[in-house]
Amino acid sequence: MALGEHHHHHGGWPDDWDRPGSDRVHRLLGGLAVGALLVALGGMAAWWPRGEAAVDSDELGFADRVSATVTDADDRSCSYDPASTCRVAELDVDDGDATTVLETGTDVATPAARLEVGDEVVLNDAGEDVPPESRYSFADLPRGRPLALLAIVFAVAVVALGRLRGLLALAGIGVTFAVLLWFLFPALLRGAPPLGVALTAATVIAFGTLYLAHGLNQGTTVALLGTLASLLLTAVLAVVFAGGAELSGLASEDSLSLLTAAPDLDFRGLLLAAVIIGALGVLDDVTVTQVAAVAELHRSDPSTTRRELFRAGTRIGRDHIASTVNTLVLAYSAAALPLLLIYSQSGLGFGDVLSSETVAVEVVQTLVGSIGLVASVPITTALAALVISRRPEADDRLPLDTAADPWPYEHPGRVRQGVGSLWPSEPPGPAPWPPARADLGPPPAQDRWPPSTPPGSWP
Repeated sequence: MALGEHHHHHGGWPDDWDRPGSDRVHRLLGGLAVGALLVALGGMAAWWPRGEAAVDSDELGFADRVSATVTDADDRSCSYDPASTCRVAELDVDDGDATTVLETGTDVATPAARLEVGDEVVLNDAGEDVPPESRYSFADLPRGRPLALLAIVFAVAVVALGRLRGLLALAGIGVTFAVLLWFLFPALLRGAPPLGVALTAATVIAFGTLYLAHGLNQGTTVALLGTLASLLLTAVLAVVFAGGAELSGLASEDSLSLLTAAPDLDFRGLLLAAVIIGALGVLDDVTVTQVAAVAELHRSDPSTTRRELFRAGTRIGRDHIASTVNTLVLAYSAAALPLLLIYSQSGLGFGDVLSSETVAVEVVQTLVGSIGLVASVPITTALAALVISRRPEADDRLPLDTAADPWPYEHPGRVRQGVGSLWPSEPPGPAPWPPARADLGPPPAQDRWPPSTPPGSWP
């Protein structure tokens, strides 16, 4: 059975996604999904990381790290400047019998300037060849336990509310991390084309997360294809405007550090890869919501035509897009908050700030991602309306074939009201019935509106 034709439902889509009258559409969409998966798997096979990464790790400046515990800490005069105050902490290194002393100025509230007895810290170990007084330096604080606790609380909350679907959503997160850590990052560091690698990784992630969370069915296939189509548009726009704005991808200090260790990497390509992966996280939310909205509209009134479903679904999508685009802008602004604070006090004009690469990168990421997000609404809504409804024209919802037999729709006063009904909500008064027909049997006994017989059984 093709990927798009599986009939098992996990995600709450209505059962009538798989309508007999839409088999050709279902096969087409299923074929597109299978084709996208095969292309993605081919990309993974071609760009799977092999050999050593083209990165000089020593140039990155990371030393070996060891754990240590503070045994004594107080404020004293700094050894390098008696007029200044330093926090002097004595530490026992956990891996061995070594001890060390850290001296940190208190004029800036860094973590090292607030150490207390019993605190656990992470130290950089420069190696045995370095003099003992210079061997160890403060690196960071250990945060494994609170982060692990937060992850457990998150998982419990997701499973408590979503139950099986929540558990499958967590499995989708596992798929995301596996693709990023085992394929995307190593492939990029080995010089694979960033744009192709990012699109390949995003496709595999989309398949894993969507089908795990929502089941292998037509509704999920529609959401997936809407996501991939919008992602391709986002990639094209990112390539065009990153080139037009002459973005180098070297605006941040992290990029410059990586340039020192890996000068042969395509840094503009890395920027494009970041745009694609960042957009994917928002696109699948919008596409799934649109498919669910169209499904509920169809469930509430199965007689709704494709055009009506598209219009109603798009109206719902407008409200969702308005809030989601704002969320995207705020997310990028929050990520660049220190940078924006610096520029707000720089004295530069607004145009000068926008034209600087550090800010232009955020602008391109935000606007390109938002355009892809906006495009995902009509794309996904149109696909969902096409698949879930086989009634392209309004007259298709009438119970009889009016083209071959217009009777009794030409009868005065009879209009369509609701699902399958031909009767007005207010009776127009006595009206004669059309002549009896042998193929339909005699008319009902009553001659007033509405008849007691179910709509569609007579006439």
